[in-house]
Amino acid sequence: MTKPRFLLSVMNDENDFQIEQVAAARQAAAKAGVELEILCAHDDGIRQSQQLLEKIQSPVDLRPNAILFEPAGSTVLPQVARAAATAGMGWALLSRNAEYLNELRSIFHVPAFVVTPDHEKIGRIQGQQLAALLPKGGLVLYIQGPSQSLAAKQRYTGLLETKPQNVQLRVLKAHWTESSAHKAVTAWLCLSTSRASEFVAVCAQDDSMAIGARRAFEQSTHELRGFWLKIPFLGIDGMPNTGQAWVRSGLLTATIFSPSTAGIAVELMARFMERGTMPPVCTVTEPRSIPAIEELARKARVASAS
Repeated sequence: MTKPRFLLSVMNDENDFQIEQVAAARQAAAKAGVELEILCAHDDGIRQSQQLLEKIQSPVDLRPNAILFEPAGSTVLPQVARAAATAGMGWALLSRNAEYLNELRSIFHVPAFVVTPDHEKIGRIQGQQLAALLPKGGLVLYIQGPSQSLAAKQRYTGLLETKPQNVQLRVLKAHWTESSAHKAVTAWLCLSTSRASEFVAVCAQDDSMAIGARRAFEQSTHELRGFWLKIPFLGIDGMPNTGQAWVRSGLLTATIFSPSTAGIAVELMARFMERGTMPPVCTVTEPRSIPAIEELARKARVASAS
């Protein structure tokens, strides 16, 4: 019997969460006896759309049985999704939601579903981390994802819900990679206004951008460099070999663990291929603070007393 063939399209091959997405998907595919092909969109939504359409329109014996993808652009590719469903392919959307999924399920009877974090909840947890670490408030340098990213918008919205009023944000934009955050912060540090900013923490929407920001401060020649490297650095994703390791080593003060969505999606799709079990239209992963909020508050009290 021929193994099912799955195709996973990721945003880029630099971000630690995207790297974990590939690793988790490969592990789940090996366990389920599924062939897995990986495509990288390099943060280009148009390129991603073209890549997927080429696969959908390829000869029948070369087509994947299912496509799993995390959008690299601002849209969730409804036309590409419909083309895949028309060809009888399963369609799994990662880390985003889409209104068209129910239509694909009802009209084409294919497994169409989403596996996603609750991005607003992630933002709320990060706001709680800031509240625990900064009881006196202050100015925070906030590294946000790209403007077209819904996840970036939702994480920001969630953070504003729980961020204390005495914590102000200075927002910079980056692109979910260490190098983009390093470039953005380095450019900002060259501005005279940055030299007058007495910020008390650096908060990024993912761990790779937090580390990129920290590297920019490490390379700075400003007289406040030593002070800057002692303030809290916060990230999101909390992958075991990156975010969590950086917290243990002290490079990050805190992160938020957001489980990989790709591995779960592969498991759900493989179960459908084997048993015909239709996945739920939406599966939401559960984030958590690392360290726990209470532990961060305790450390802040100890630091304040010393």
